[in-house]
Amino acid sequence: MPWNYSEKDPSHDILPSSNGTDFQPSVFILTGLRGLAGARMWLSPLLSLMYIITLAGNCTLLYLVKIERSLWEPQYLFLSMLAGADIGLSISTLSSVLKVFIFGHHEIAFDGCLSQLFFIHTFSSTGSGILLSMAFDRFVAISHPLHYTTILTHPRITKMGLAAFVRGIALMTPLPILLKRLPFCKGQTLSYSYCLHPDVMKLACGPVKINIFYGLVLVICSFVVDSLLIVLSYSLILRSVLGIASREGQLKALNTCLSHIFIVLIFYIPHLAITLLHRISRKSSPLTHAVLGNIYLFMPPMFNPIIYSLKTKQIRAALQKSLKVKRILGKAKMTDLWRKLNGDEKQYTFFTAVHGNPVGLPPPPSMGLISVLDLVWTPGQFQSGAAQDA
Repeated sequence: MPWNYSEKDPSHDILPSSNGTDFQPSVFILTGLRGLAGARMWLSPLLSLMYIITLAGNCTLLYLVKIERSLWEPQYLFLSMLAGADIGLSISTLSSVLKVFIFGHHEIAFDGCLSQLFFIHTFSSTGSGILLSMAFDRFVAISHPLHYTTILTHPRITKMGLAAFVRGIALMTPLPILLKRLPFCKGQTLSYSYCLHPDVMKLACGPVKINIFYGLVLVICSFVVDSLLIVLSYSLILRSVLGIASREGQLKALNTCLSHIFIVLIFYIPHLAITLLHRISRKSSPLTHAVLGNIYLFMPPMFNPIIYSLKTKQIRAALQKSLKVKRILGKAKMTDLWRKLNGDEKQYTFFTAVHGNPVGLPPPPSMGLISVLDLVWTPGQFQSGAAQDA
């Protein structure tokens, strides 16, 4: 695919008039895939479709868990919390990403950028904490199945979800505060179509050691600790699985973990890659930054509901049941409307012309056979005919 480094950098139009050492820009400049010729032509519909799939899939999961009592189990309650975090993450970036790729507007206000990075990092940390809770859920389900419902009660599940969310807020609140105090003298152009703390910090000058240290603390206290505890959980799970006598039982136990393992890998591998990329940013191209950044942002929220829907029979059954109920309710409403016609020949003709015969009821006894002309009678013709009869 062709490279195009001659494309105009939008940051050239907005440069600080200050001479440099103590400047806080009014805007930052977001980037898409400027190194790739014609990227907006195919990325705009692709990203729009990904947002639609992400929001529709996660909202559907939340809806199914809410209405279907068979999904009121710890595993699915944690999954609904993860769906909520994914929705929050997607909404946090929706405006800036679509503005860059669809409308070609690259500016984001300084304060808006700080707010966006706070929400992105908060929901990412929350998702990591919920993935850890889901690993604990699998450990209890496999290692202590008889005590599963007594250990993971609904109040305890709620507290675990709230703890992940509160931890995210508490850890990420200092980020915009620490960035707000810094001057920026290394330009205004960011590497992505949204704001991240390491990306904004690299443009700052002055005492950035506190930001670097606190960023490292954040990574360790959230993502590193969570990933290590997830690995520990699966080590204990594997030990319990190997203690099962039958091979069929072992495979069945491991199969219940596959969906969670997939989404853990989808979540942590891009996050690890983008973290390492910021450490070796001088050796990597801007396009690599942009591609990995978009994968890190879009892939986990989009694939989480898809993976669980494909791998989990209970979710598929709940979805089929919900669609079937809606069809039945729709048919019942049409039947009630049909019966309210009360044998009115003209009303019956008009209704049939518009809606067909969805429930297969016969015409009113007083009507007899319906002519073809009656069945294709349009509402306008019906009204004019009714007026003439009147």
